[in-house]
Amino acid sequence: MSEMIPMTRAGYNKIKAEIDRLENEEMPVILKRLADARSEGDLKENAEYHGARESQGMLQAKINQLRGKLASATIIDITAKDEVAFGATVVVKDLKYNDEEEYTLVGAGEEDYDAGKILITSPMGQGLMGKKIGEVAEFEVPSGTVKFEIVEIKYNIDE
Repeated sequence: MSEMIPMTRAGYNKIKAEIDRLENEEMPVILKRLADARSEGDLKENAEYHGARESQGMLQAKINQLRGKLASATIIDITAKDEVAFGATVVVKDLKYNDEEEYTLVGAGEEDYDAGKILITSPMGQGLMGKKIGEVAEFEVPSGTVKFEIVEIKYNIDE
């Protein structure tokens, strides 16, 4: 049995919309390419046909992967708490470099590392979970141990 994947309603809807786009916009284009290539005759030496079949297989694999995420999804209702939990935006102070950073803990399909949206299942997300303001989160990364002090915890309940 697969592990449950936490996500917000917005993340769930984003993945669902992506599946819809792939099935209703991209797949018909590939199927048309396949039909056109079939009409050219001998399929053994038809590079266009083989290319279209490969594209179809890769697209179907992506659709199946996204459907698997939805099948394993647990939609989490974000409620404000006094500790770091799913959906929290956390302002942390890096104790090594003494600078502040902001991260939002999100579920699958919502991660955007450039925008500070990190997966709740990542080592950093797991290290921050359950911490309160003033506590220190410590977790391992490839370059060693990172220590963050929790400065602020915010929740965007409107999502």
